[in-house]
Amino acid sequence: MKIVGITGGIGSGKTTIARYFNERFDIPVYYADTEAKALMQTDALRNQIINLLGDKAYENNILDRKYVASKVFKDSKLLEQLNKIVHPAVKVHFEEWSVVQEAPYVLKEAAILFENGTHTSCDFVILVTAPEDVRIQRVLDRDHTSVKEIKNRIDKQWDDFKKIPLADFVIENIDLEISKKKVLEIHLQLLATPLNT
Repeated sequence: MKIVGITGGIGSGKTTIARYFNERFDIPVYYADTEAKALMQTDALRNQIINLLGDKAYENNILDRKYVASKVFKDSKLLEQLNKIVHPAVKVHFEEWSVVQEAPYVLKEAAILFENGTHTSCDFVILVTAPEDVRIQRVLDRDHTSVKEIKNRIDKQWDDFKKIPLADFVIENIDLEISKKKVLEIHLQLLATPLNT
């Protein structure tokens, strides 16, 4: 089973592209950020997160994402410590998920695949890019947040120029129809490329 990472900065459209792989070619997609949020609701992680961020991290036993974001995106040390709690749990969960999939490859969609080093466990990596102004507008339309908050989150992620040399495939996602053609090309290449064993 080939493991293909798919990543991109906030607002790049990586989730849209991953969803297209699933809808068009029936490729299973593991949404690491979504699964991480679900795992943060489990008792094992909840207790560790409360120890790190305090009782306000959960309201009525539900993760207060806004509170958590307000703490960790201002403090890189806290973010690093939170990642050390969440990422190992996601890694184990992904491994359990991937072994039961029946497909030529699976996609692991994650925002910070390169930043946290998990790209090294992938056989191939697809990077989705878009100009910063396009990304900011997409997030503004989606999350109804502020430009300042978006830029703060962008600053916590690597620049595309740092990611591009590490990626096997790059999709510049400005026009979705053009991106879909690129997805088809990548899909065919992934089917044709044997794994180095």
